[in-house]
Amino acid sequence: MKSLKENFQKAHIVIIGSGIIGKFNALELSELGLQITIIDPSQRQNSSNAALGLLMGNMYQKRRGRSWDLRKQSIELWPRWITFLQKFNYELNIEKPLIQLTTNEEKFKKLEKFIYESNDQNLRILERDSIFINNINKTFQTKNIKGMISFRDGRINAFSLLQTLDKYLKHKKVNHLQEEIIKIRKSNNQWISTTRNNENIKSNMVILCNSLKAIDLIDSLSHNIKLKPVLGQAMEIDINDAEVDLLSLPKQFNINGKNIIPKSKNKLIIGSTDEYSTKPKEDTFEKLTNFLDKKPDWLMEGKISKKWYGIRSRPDGEPSPIMKNLEKGLVVCTGFYKNGILLAPACSKWVANEVKNYLF
Repeated sequence: MKSLKENFQKAHIVIIGSGIIGKFNALELSELGLQITIIDPSQRQNSSNAALGLLMGNMYQKRRGRSWDLRKQSIELWPRWITFLQKFNYELNIEKPLIQLTTNEEKFKKLEKFIYESNDQNLRILERDSIFINNINKTFQTKNIKGMISFRDGRINAFSLLQTLDKYLKHKKVNHLQEEIIKIRKSNNQWISTTRNNENIKSNMVILCNSLKAIDLIDSLSHNIKLKPVLGQAMEIDINDAEVDLLSLPKQFNINGKNIIPKSKNKLIIGSTDEYSTKPKEDTFEKLTNFLDKKPDWLMEGKISKKWYGIRSRPDGEPSPIMKNLEKGLVVCTGFYKNGILLAPACSKWVANEVKNYLF
């Protein structure tokens, strides 16, 4: 008679979706010794490729409820995962600190109140005479930028993270099929995932991590899950001004909701996730640079050298993300909106527990 461990290791799990969430789930489950197959028609078109990788955990101002619990767990897990993944890419790390800025006095007072009440030594208000504020005000030709700094939050390079996860999954011999799943059904305690080419893939469990498309594979009458598309987009801007040195700025920061990452003396990335749309409009430059009352001349005259976007999903009528055990052997893990990378460790831990509970 086979042991539970032997049966567990022979179990086959299908993960539909190859973004950060799908890959992280594959990582966690493959560490348990399970057979994993990731199915996605194209790895390059998922929303994770548009992510800038800012990890806003400790500076999240709502310190209670499910969302904070997920953040808190991920904050604790990320250092361990970085150490683990550095075996496959020694350059992978979280660049700290992270700075959140505003020109709105009311929002700044809320930040002050939050920091005072949190009593967290890793969170501080940036004083007017700090080198960060002075350099930002000077570069952006303004006087009223204020904000806070988090020494535990930061940024991970999303593209590098995806590549590292791919190396790990290849090392673990995780199977990847570039197919589109059009239907899933249960038959004799097994799940059948049918591809567009009419191929049937059998598994013990199915994990849906394919963002908006996840709801196309489940029974809408039995599972009332609604998702709406959110456009995440970013652009790289070249600056032609000898007097501006973008490297004098912090390595990653946020001004009035726009994420800014200086790449060199005359090049920076600006990104945001805030449009309920599936296609970027023609005024991308105007939208992404509209975070100050008055733009500095060097920014107005900047040239877009590269731009990209990704479609994220946001739950409609319930909190983000959606992490549910829909029925025996079927789990959905989607709707992460802005926080897929940040919450990936907590999500994968939850999925692993669901898998163990089902298989045992």
